Amino acid sequence: MKARFTDEQIIAIIKEQESGEKTADVFRRHGISSATFYKYTSKYGGMEPSDAKRLRALEDENGKLKKLLAEQMLSSRDIAAQYPVRRGTMQCCETSIQKNGDARWEA
Repeated sequence: MKARFTDEQIIAIIKEQESGEKTADVFRRHGISSATFYKYTSKYGGMEPSDAKRLRALEDENGKLKKLLAEQMLSSRDIAAQYPVRRGTMQCCETSIQKNGDARWEA
């Protein structure tokens, strides 16, 4: 979904309201609801346009890292499925008992 306003535009809208202009006039001029405006304010309030660019870059990087982690976890799961490990079932190697006289355990 394409955003209607860029981060910089949203910050400019918030600054208009903060400069003393009536909130209802800001809503009407930009064609947004009060809920949308307050959602923008909660996310972008007190930011400068450079901060918004940095936030966007961090969100993009976070998304890439999450995707990379998910792919790695799926790859690990696939490898583990190919080579199952039987836990709790230890078998004694009879040949090492016969040769060495002691029990050597193998997984």
